[in-house]
Amino acid sequence: MDISILITLLVAFIITAILGPIFIPVLRKIKAGQSIREDGPKAHLAKAGTPTMGGIMIIAAVLITCISMTVRRGINTDMGILLISFVLCGLIGFCDDFIKVVKKRNLGLTALQKLIFQIIIAVIIAVYQAKVSVYGTSIYVPIMRDYVDLGWFYIPFVAFVLVAMVNAVNLTDGLDGLAGGCVAVVALFLALVGSEIGYTSSSTFSAAVAGACFGFLLFNRHPAKVFMGDTGSLALGGALAVAAVMMNIELILPIAGGIFLVEVLSVIIQVVSFKTRKKRVFRMAPLHHHFELGGWKETKVVAVFWIITLLLCILSTFLL
Repeated sequence: MDISILITLLVAFIITAILGPIFIPVLRKIKAGQSIREDGPKAHLAKAGTPTMGGIMIIAAVLITCISMTVRRGINTDMGILLISFVLCGLIGFCDDFIKVVKKRNLGLTALQKLIFQIIIAVIIAVYQAKVSVYGTSIYVPIMRDYVDLGWFYIPFVAFVLVAMVNAVNLTDGLDGLAGGCVAVVALFLALVGSEIGYTSSSTFSAAVAGACFGFLLFNRHPAKVFMGDTGSLALGGALAVAAVMMNIELILPIAGGIFLVEVLSVIIQVVSFKTRKKRVFRMAPLHHHFELGGWKETKVVAVFWIITLLLCILSTFLL
């Protein structure tokens, strides 16, 4: 592992570890407690009132780390795009969390509003990348081990990647430490890839995301003292997507982030099956709840999903 990646990861980890004891009491004070679905697993009802919006800690740690690690040479445009898109995705989630949790309104941002904001961010990133990247509108295809030019389809493709990843991580964030651990592993994989192929900004950013997620797990592992909320899950989904886009390796995400993919697919399959056949394929969707209701302990589900993510990232290194 490149020493700079390790340092970046450790800095982000330490910053998040320091922010936790400071920030969690503040969330309790403003009564930013998580509400729990009544139709969800009964064991989760005990989590009601646990502080949420902890994603602010992750965002702050990544920002501080990336700025401090690049202060000598200055923040280049690539790093600026990575940080701005990361924060904007988190801001969408923050607005949703703030309205629902702090303002105590059942409806936060509508699905359409969130989708529009995500697409706007994605289009800006796609246009920037198409203009400045030496590969233009080309993306790397792992199986072919070559680049394919998408032409005019590049912008809608990038928009789809970002929107899909943002919402996939959001759906995965349903168990203590599940989303944070999976994102940490995938982000570390992206950091190593970026270092290997010379994308310094994406590598540094991804290492900071990984470190912040590992630090967040100190407080988010079972039993969680704080949840990341949409603030964290949307920011992290955006982070993985944008880092991959900046390195032109978008198509590796469904493999390295396979857990996020199956979580989304489980929801789609469940909805389609119920609407067309009035039958459920899974005990409950997303998939992690299916295993919970099947008798698996929450910690077992999380551990298995982490291990699968690690194995998928190892597989992805061979494909790249």
